[in-house]
Amino acid sequence: MSSPEQYSATRMPHIFMKLCAFVLCVLVSSWAGAQTQEQQKLAQLQAELKARQATLAANKANAEELQDALKTSEVEIGKVAKLLNNTTSSLADNRTEQAALKKEQGSLKEAILQQQSLLAGQLRSAFMAGNYDYAKMLFYQDEASSFERVITYYQYLSKARVKAINEFKDNVARLEEVTAQLAEKAQALSELVAEQKQQRNILLTRQKDREQTLKKLNQKIASDAAKVSTLKQNEEALVRAIEEAKKRAAAAKTVLAGLAGYKGKLLKPANGRVRKLFGSRRQGQVKWKGIIIEGAEGSAVRAVSHGRVLYSDWLRGFGLVTIIDHGKGYMSVYGHNQALLKQAGDTVADGETIALVGQSGGQSNPNLYFEIRHKGKALNPSQWLDI
Repeated sequence: MSSPEQYSATRMPHIFMKLCAFVLCVLVSSWAGAQTQEQQKLAQLQAELKARQATLAANKANAEELQDALKTSEVEIGKVAKLLNNTTSSLADNRTEQAALKKEQGSLKEAILQQQSLLAGQLRSAFMAGNYDYAKMLFYQDEASSFERVITYYQYLSKARVKAINEFKDNVARLEEVTAQLAEKAQALSELVAEQKQQRNILLTRQKDREQTLKKLNQKIASDAAKVSTLKQNEEALVRAIEEAKKRAAAAKTVLAGLAGYKGKLLKPANGRVRKLFGSRRQGQVKWKGIIIEGAEGSAVRAVSHGRVLYSDWLRGFGLVTIIDHGKGYMSVYGHNQALLKQAGDTVADGETIALVGQSGGQSNPNLYFEIRHKGKALNPSQWLDI
């Protein structure tokens, strides 16, 4: 029968070698297959977008057609950015889980070594105490007085050995299980990294297509009159979206406390430099109804207070927009997002991430456009936010 020392010296390295060989083969084969598929998908997407740009140029598309093309680009960018955000979160979770498993693996190895030493000591003690002859002790009464004590000692040693052996077996089994889990996590991590790379490549391709479309659109509305007209149309589109959202809020019959008691205390919806534009002239007679927070692309956009999402879609001039109902006629508006992480009907908590900072709506730099409205009237966000 193999001793614990022999088990550790022969079986464990063998298991590790087989696991490592298996993982290496799987990772190499899956990586090669994934690379080929990724390249094919990306090449196909690039060809489709190139053909679309060529069609737009040949037909000399008008502003409305370019707006539709811009919407398509920004919606697709939002989808890919959301997937990329989920993948990045999964990667972080995977690495955290691997770190915990590696820590447990180290503890198990250390425990196994300590148990080996303990078992070896118990076996030595049993061997050295093996010269007791129970029959002799029964026949020679002068030694019978120590019989009960020796029996108790032997029973204690036997139970201790059985317990130590069982713990040793359990730890070895758990070590093998943890090692297998680490192999699975390594495989999953490799696949997630490949997926992340693919999503980034698609995102860059979509963004390049958007830039070309936006350039053509800006050329179409270069005059001041055209810009004012466009801004008015955008404002009307937002007002319509808010009115529709108000109807849905009334139909939902959700009881929310409103924002009246939070003036000056609301959470800042994104990190970055705040441009307090509310009320200032934007173009012609059109004035700003909100503020701009210049942030890092892909960073979190947070709900300023708890509420219910009423609108989550692309809106002309504002890009990917989320509108949250806070009750009592109060709503908050979040525009220019890269991706929307919540859907209409979702309930959100204070500070919960609802979107990612972007430059949709024809923006040239990443930022968050933010408004607060009460019964349809725009309020100065600077007076409501804790900034």
